[in-house]
Amino acid sequence: MNLSLIDPFILAQDYPDALTGKIRSGHSTGLRFNRKGDLLASGRVKMQYAWSHDGRYLLSSSQDCKSIIWDLKDGARLRTVRFEAPVYIAELHPSNHLLFVAALYEDFPVLVDATSTIPIKRQLPTAPKRSLLDGEEISGKQAAQDAKQATCVTIFNSLGSHIIAGTSKGWVNIISVASCSILHSTRLCTGLILLLRLSASGRDLVCNASDRIIRTVHLPDLSLDHTNPVEVSLDVEHKFQDVVQRLSWNHAAFSSTGEYVAATTFMNHDIYLWERGHGSLVKILECPREELGNIDWHPHRPLVTACGLETGRIYFWSIVTPQRWSALAPDFAEVEENVEYIEREDEFDIHPIEEIHKRRLDLEDEAVDVLTLEPAKDDFEEDSYSMPVLLDIGNSESEDEMVEVGPGVMRRKSPGEGREWMNGTGSGESEDERGRGALTSGTPKTRPKARQR
Repeated sequence: MNLSLIDPFILAQDYPDALTGKIRSGHSTGLRFNRKGDLLASGRVKMQYAWSHDGRYLLSSSQDCKSIIWDLKDGARLRTVRFEAPVYIAELHPSNHLLFVAALYEDFPVLVDATSTIPIKRQLPTAPKRSLLDGEEISGKQAAQDAKQATCVTIFNSLGSHIIAGTSKGWVNIISVASCSILHSTRLCTGLILLLRLSASGRDLVCNASDRIIRTVHLPDLSLDHTNPVEVSLDVEHKFQDVVQRLSWNHAAFSSTGEYVAATTFMNHDIYLWERGHGSLVKILECPREELGNIDWHPHRPLVTACGLETGRIYFWSIVTPQRWSALAPDFAEVEENVEYIEREDEFDIHPIEEIHKRRLDLEDEAVDVLTLEPAKDDFEEDSYSMPVLLDIGNSESEDEMVEVGPGVMRRKSPGEGREWMNGTGSGESEDERGRGALTSGTPKTRPKARQR
């Protein structure tokens, strides 16, 4: 019914236009939607997240030199992999939740196979593969400079057959998962590559670099047998930047359809939205009073979420849809101005009560099936997973503070509840206890003498 109340022209809009909500659970620094879009992972301490294809497993990586694979069925740690350096970013394989690639701080990236309890780490190269002419060799000085590069970000392609890695010198390396060798290298910029993210189709790549330019690159299909990876070219499609203020970008993401690119700004509280058709800016979303960090776009809806760097709140931008209540009356039509109406001959005739009652009984005789459950038709029926919900609201750090008033019954705290320290009752003592405490602390008060009869 709610869908019928929405203006159909608003449903055609495929990018958000207003701030619609915010939540908080601790101090969030990273967030990521799963493939279905019904779950959002967030956490603290500069954590990065990656979902498995079915949404059951979650990979978390942080600067404590660890990557953890979580089983969301029971919340247990499936695997814990330790490294000798902090983890920049880690990404799960599209079809194998026990295989992931990680980019380490000032170290070589690794491909980790956690099938067994003792993970197998395979080191990946960082030095780019330069295209040389016949008989030409790389000089020793050039080889030494290439060896100083570090890999800052690594992701899988849509099929998981190749790894796309970005270096500190602006190179993008395409690495084979089977041989762990570089097949092709392209230099997109001269600065540090901060982020690489694929679109939902896996055919486009967004690159955020330290030169204050966001680039979109069209990826070739490496799964074709006739494609020679050595001759592959990564051509830049668009370059998005702020030529007036020369802003830097914290994070970027594709839209659900891949037609838009969203980015958060450094030392600013705005989100920029560009459309890829003409490469133009379409919208600037504002956030109240704080800089935004990680950003993600819902996989199927025009909804953008980002986390604030100062407060750790998670903000949501979506479409504000005014409801058309006239849709509840099928024979009612909205008009811009008054029009002349010609009534039918029998439109306002008074029908006998017996006839009206008979029509009502005929409608009641229709059998209504309220027991049969028809499965919803979507793209996730084959390998979908629904995580069990644990309502542990008592230990939650959400801004919507709730208190338990009975078994399974919750209510929101009153405005003054939990602030007894402001009235000198921080320990939660009663009125009599506070009165007795006033006699023992400071100047004792004299009690009046009892009246004698």
